[in-house]
This record gives sequence, structure tokens and C-alpha cells, in this order.
Amino acid sequence: MIDTQTLLASLPTDLWIGCKQIPATGGSTFSVHNPADGKVLVDVADARPEDGRIALDAAAAAQPDWAATSARERSDILRRAWELINQRRNEFALLMTLEMGKPLAESHGEVTYGGEFLRWFSEEAVRINGRYTQSPTGNGRILVTKEPVGPTLAITPWNFPLAMGTRKIAPALAAGCTMVVKPAAETPLTMLLLAEIFRDAGLPDGVLSVLPTSDSAALTTPMFDDSRLRKVTFTGSTGVGKVLLKQAADRVLRTSMELGGNAPFVVFD
Repeated sequence: MIDTQTLLASLPTDLWIGCKQIPATGGSTFSVHNPADGKVLVDVADARPEDGRIALDAAAAAQPDWAATSARERSDILRRAWELINQRRNEFALLMTLEMGKPLAESHGEVTYGGEFLRWFSEEAVRINGRYTQSPTGNGRILVTKEPVGPTLAITPWNFPLAMGTRKIAPALAAGCTMVVKPAAETPLTMLLLAEIFRDAGLPDGVLSVLPTSDSAALTTPMFDDSRLRKVTFTGSTGVGKVLLKQAADRVLRTSMELGGNAPFVVFD
């Protein structure tokens, strides 16, 4: 049986940039609470705009080499990450229950669900094909190739802290893109542990950064204006999605949006 305090003490709690922990600019932190009792689990680094630039520096520097990495090697890293998550599934499940509040059985289900994105895209990484066809005029040939978009920003929600990370990170890595992840302030711990898993799986420095923050807009807005950022993927509310799409429009950033909302419900005795 996993001891809660031992697990919490073993977690990375600083920003994750360049496959290592670094403090936030100014050393600021914020608390992550257990929603079951309101108690503080741990304090984590609170990323500032300067930290976003540092993470993009790392992503941009790593992008050429990662894009040039063979599809088979990228596939193997994703496969190893899937295997490591399965080996540590009890830790991931307990951690999600502690910071997000879902029942432990549901957390175990998310470990399986979230891990499958890694296995699936490990298999897709070696099947990124182009197209070679005759031109419509009949006097030439059209060759279509697929290239990595480049550094990508992922913004993930609180309700599936593992699966919403793996479903964004896995296809980006499979395609040869570097990535900066901004997890929800309520549930950053699972994402930080996932970053550690990727390091152990052999992911090169700078390919994946994780930036917890208590002020998402302050962190991400300058990143939208940075010419090195090439794509944004977001899961969350329609209201926030509209704001991000407006910011992305200025540089015609590629976007992937999964937008939802809040629905009323009635709880009976």
C-alpha cells in the first residue's frame, strides 16, 4: 500500500523545464489542496511570464533535433512512458484522488484511459504518411509530406489531470513537436509526475515543459505573442476558448479546441 505522505514528498514541485526542476521566477509558490477536506497537499512553483519565455526557449532549442529524431525512436519513448505509467499506476491513481477528488476506482480507470493515448500514438508515430498522386491537369505529380508544426502550448483542465495531458502530449511528441503544458491550478501534481515519467522514458531535454501557475492569463498571453509558438491546444470552457481563439487569431496560430460548459443538476437525498 502506498503511503500518502511518502508519495507527496517524492513529487516534483518546481517548474519542469529541460527535464529538470527549476524554481519559478521570484521563487513564488501556491498551494494545492485536497478537495475532500480542504487541507494543503503541497506547495508548487507558481510560474510567471518570464518562466513561459524560458520554457519556449527550451522548446524552440529542442525542436530541430526532436523533429529530426526517427519515428521509431519517438515511438519507443512513448511506449516506455506507457509502460512506466502502468508500473506506477497505484501512485498515479492515489495522486489524482488526492488532488482532484474522484473516487479511487475512477482514478484507476483514468490511468488506463490516459495511458492508452501513449500506447496508441506510439503506434501512430511510425505511420505518419504523405501522398503521391497525379495533378488535376494530368501533366505532373503532387507530392504531399507532413512536417511537425513546431512548439505547442497545451492548456489542460482539472477534471482529468492525466488523460487530458496524455491525449495532447502523445500526438504532439509522435509528430515531432515540442510542447509546453500549463495544467489546471487545482491539479498540477499529476502532470508534474507525468513529466518525470517522460524523463525516465528517455525524452530529450527541452521537449516537454510543465508550468503550474495561479495566473494562467498572465503566463500564457505573452506566449501567444511569441513567434516561436506554433500551435495551441485547449480543453475547457467555451468562454475561455473564445478568448484564446481571439489571441491566436493575431498570428493565425493553429488551434485545437475542446470546449464545454457548466450544466445544472439536482442531488436528491
